[in-house]
Amino acid sequence: MTGPAPSPARTDPARVHALIVGIEAYDAGAAWDLPGPARDAVRFHRLLRAAGVPEAQLRLHLAPLGPYVPDVPYESADHATLRRVLVRDLPARQGDVLWVWWGGHGVLDRAGRLRLFCADATTADKLAIDLDSALARYAGDAVPAFAEQLWVVDACETFEEALGFQEPLPPDALPVGRHNLAHQQTVLRAAGRGRAAANDPVRGTGLFSDVLLTLLADRAAVLPAPPDPEELFPAVRARIAALREAGRTLQHPEIRLQSPERTEILPAPSPVPAPRPVAPLQRAVEALLAYPLMSDPTERQAVVAALDPSVTGTMARHTKARTDALNILSGLARRRPAALWDLFDIVVSVDDDPERKDELARALRELET
Repeated sequence: MTGPAPSPARTDPARVHALIVGIEAYDAGAAWDLPGPARDAVRFHRLLRAAGVPEAQLRLHLAPLGPYVPDVPYESADHATLRRVLVRDLPARQGDVLWVWWGGHGVLDRAGRLRLFCADATTADKLAIDLDSALARYAGDAVPAFAEQLWVVDACETFEEALGFQEPLPPDALPVGRHNLAHQQTVLRAAGRGRAAANDPVRGTGLFSDVLLTLLADRAAVLPAPPDPEELFPAVRARIAALREAGRTLQHPEIRLQSPERTEILPAPSPVPAPRPVAPLQRAVEALLAYPLMSDPTERQAVVAALDPSVTGTMARHTKARTDALNILSGLARRRPAALWDLFDIVVSVDDDPERKDELARALRELET
């Protein structure tokens, strides 16, 4: 007669470390402001503290945006500090589990590597951490400890060339040692290749971060060990899919599993068809609808009400967001093209996300010609 199966051994919190980064304010100025990542980082910090991880093993690096003031001590999120932590400080530590949580702006460079901008990034000097080189460093003998790692990244993966940077991002890879079979890495990325990661500026949270933090709180009994990624990720994917259906985001999160036994991305990316030329009006409609406020009939009406009534007085309107956006843009382009920029000013004054702002400006310039 056999007894009940023994419970799996609980991870010793004293053997757990974390790097937690949340960047809302950048040296680039207000156009880069991103309310949410610092608040999400503090929520994640609280989860690991509640699970017993010592404060000294939680490296919290924030650049909060006022008026938010974190109620826990934190360090700077500048490039030199974060690079030092990743290259020198963490690899010298002993432990079994490493969590890395990063929220802020990101971009896929021309080589397809994800760059995560640091708080001291400017438009002229886009200081960033190369995530792919960080993962490679932590998968080899440069980091002897941390056999189990979970990396969570809530950042845009928009293509660098789509953002119209005047100069390409310079290479800035972290040093990488020799690969070995001593580490298991799980990497959750919020956006999906070529896509933006949606943020809720009113609530001050990233949509992906909020979903994941809620799911982790539901699994608090498992922490500080990382939950089973193949149980967790379907729940993440289902909730993000519901947000896509509601028109709140276009992102498609992905998870990469890498261990001595397997390396795969879930779900496997489908082949990307060659892009078809997009008509200027269609591009402008997509750029306008990328703003969450345009999905709300009341907020949409407030935008139109702020325009010159001599232009909008006879404009056709519709209850469906896409049809209404089409009518607004085509009506302005026909009656008074200069009013397109009045629309631009009104929308970005409510939501000044830099990536959405840049795309809307490019689309409106194209529509004008």
